[in-house]
Amino acid sequence: MSTPELSYEQARAELATVVEKLEAGGSTLEESLALWERGERLATVCQQWLDGARARLDAARTESE
Repeated sequence: MSTPELSYEQARAELATVVEKLEAGGSTLEESLALWERGERLATVCQQWLDGARARLDAARTESE
């Protein structure tokens, strides 16, 4: 599954898992960097979903005025 295909809920859940793994430690530097990079991409996906939701709400409010 590629990142753009993730729903907000899927991206958020995977991001939480990435954070748990990073906080637990025990990974090699390379593994930690890969987790960090994945986390950054997942955070971007979550932000895009939230920005889209905000835009839809703003549009709905504008239409009802």
